[in-house]
Amino acid sequence: MKRLGSLVVTALATVGLAALFYAASFFVQGISARPQPTALETRVARTARHYLIPAQARARPNPLAATPEVLASGMAHFADHCATCHGNDGKGDTVYGRKMFPRAPDMTAAATQSLSDGELFWVAENGVRLTGMPGFGDDEPANDGESWELVHFIRHLPELSADELAAMERLNPTLSRADVEREQEIESFLAGDDPAGKSHHH
Repeated sequence: MKRLGSLVVTALATVGLAALFYAASFFVQGISARPQPTALETRVARTARHYLIPAQARARPNPLAATPEVLASGMAHFADHCATCHGNDGKGDTVYGRKMFPRAPDMTAAATQSLSDGELFWVAENGVRLTGMPGFGDDEPANDGESWELVHFIRHLPELSADELAAMERLNPTLSRADVEREQEIESFLAGDDPAGKSHHH
C-alpha cells in the first residue's frame, strides 16, 4: 500500500512538473509547433507518458507469436496507416513527422524499442493527447489483433531490409495528382519558398 501511495505521488508530481513546464514554454515560445522540443521537455513528456499508461496495460504481453504472417500483416498495416507520419523505416523523417510537436519519434531508437509490448499496444490503441498521435482502437477486444501485429512489426523496424522497404512503398496509400501537388506546396512552404514562384512586394 505504501509503494502504491509512493507511485501515485510520483505520477502526480511528474504530471504537475510537465504541466508547469508546458505552461512556461507557452509563455516563452507561444503555441508554435515549429521549435524543436528541448531535451528536458522530451524527458519530462516521456516520463509522464510512462506513469500515465496504467501499470496493468504496461505489463500486458503480446498474445501473438511473431510469425512471418503476423509480421507481413503488421508491415502492411504500418505502411498504410502509420508511414505518412512515421515513414516506412519508422524514423519519422517525413513532411508531417518533422513538423509535429513533439516530432514523430525515431521508432528504431532505444526510446521506443525499450518500451514494453503493452506500452506500444496501448499507444497504438489510445493515442497520446497533445501530440499528433491518434488512437486507432475501439472497445471490441476482438479487434485488438492489428495493434498487436503492429507491436511485432515495430520491434522489427531496426532490421528492415531494402526489399521490405520496397514492398512497403507499394503498400503506401496512393496519392492523387492534387495530393502530390499539395504535398509539394507544403514542402515549399516549410522550406520558406514562394509556392507560386513569385516574390512578394510590400
